[in-house]
Amino acid sequence: MKYVLAGASGFLGKALARDLVANGHQVLRLVRRSPSAPDEVRWDPARGDLDVGALGDPDVLVNLAGANIGRPWTPTYRLKIRESRVSTTATLAAAATRLDRRPVLLTQSGIGGYGTDLGDRILTEDSDLGEGFLSDVVRLWEGALEPAREAGSRVAALRTGVVLDSKAPAFQLLSLPFRIGLGGRFGSGTQYFPVVSLTDWIRAVRHVAENDTVSGPVNITLPTPATNLELTEALATALHRPSLVPVPAILMKAALGEFAWELLGSKRALPTRLQSTGFTFHHPTVTAAISAALA
Repeated sequence: MKYVLAGASGFLGKALARDLVANGHQVLRLVRRSPSAPDEVRWDPARGDLDVGALGDPDVLVNLAGANIGRPWTPTYRLKIRESRVSTTATLAAAATRLDRRPVLLTQSGIGGYGTDLGDRILTEDSDLGEGFLSDVVRLWEGALEPAREAGSRVAALRTGVVLDSKAPAFQLLSLPFRIGLGGRFGSGTQYFPVVSLTDWIRAVRHVAENDTVSGPVNITLPTPATNLELTEALATALHRPSLVPVPAILMKAALGEFAWELLGSKRALPTRLQSTGFTFHHPTVTAAISAALA
């Protein structure tokens, strides 16, 4: 298959591109500079510019672009978070409508769209989106797929938890305190904390791309949701370190502002759509996912 990949320079983009090429697929990377290799095409999503003639006849368009949400959400940075996701998805959706053969269109999305703190409530793809900044971003982000869907493309939004891998920036930040013996739960630790191994994330993306029955929102999280306490204890055990220094909620709010609620809030999300279409996880538990990340 031929994949066109936006966000190929990020951690997930590089990992997905490596896997696709290793499995015999063709990958065309969208870049915002002058192309320096035959597998690159320049685009400018802020202006909606993409030469569809340069794409050839792709089977799948994938958008993994988006500004890092793990920073304080100033008004200026809120705009960057939103526009970096919506403009890229909208540009790919517009391209899909102009191609002779309608490709599959996938965009990364976020579990944060369900809301901030939902306790023990089970969240599936049929659950309503919540309230708050990230929920509003997800509505616009996934809504930008609509022109492609109306034109006949199969579209899907990959609502992904925190991806665990030794090279993943989020996992490196999460594991650093444990490596120096100062790790512990976040806040109460009772909140459900959606995660997935990198291996299973890549496999899930390919499953969605290749399975004609999958469309709409798709949760990519562990099938056995773990609390933050279970996650941090499993991480401490895997690293042979203690888990004795909890991070107080008040300190996280002071340091991270509104983003702290994404770590302190509870989201018990289940990958219902993946499992109902035959997907099985290589790392279905938090212990297995952490072991894979550290391997």
